[in-house]
Amino acid sequence: MAKDDAGKRLVFLINNLALKPELIAALYRQRSQVELFFKCVKQHLRIKAFLGTTENAVKTQIWIAVCNYVLIAIVKKRLHLPQTLYEILQISSLNVFEKAPLHQLLMPTTEKAIWQNQLALL
Repeated sequence: MAKDDAGKRLVFLINNLALKPELIAALYRQRSQVELFFKCVKQHLRIKAFLGTTENAVKTQIWIAVCNYVLIAIVKKRLHLPQTLYEILQISSLNVFEKAPLHQLLMPTTEKAIWQNQLALL
């Protein structure tokens, strides 16, 4: 048996009796931190599936997603954009191959601006 930080008694059923109960409790605490990390990754970093199964592949994909998220956060702050980070990520992912600057893609469009470049049919 082990105790948590508040002094509450914790009971773990394990099949490895060589490890001390304090170590098992510490590992369990770390496990919950890892689960919270991956929950955050799934909610914010838009990783639908890992492309590789090796440690290096997973780390690389997470770091790329983190860099993308941080860059979008910097753009949002510098351009004082009213959209949420999620909306900006959505718009940028839909317009990956556009040559227009990001701030133009994020500007609200009016109906006049949409039809301004259309040719008139006679």
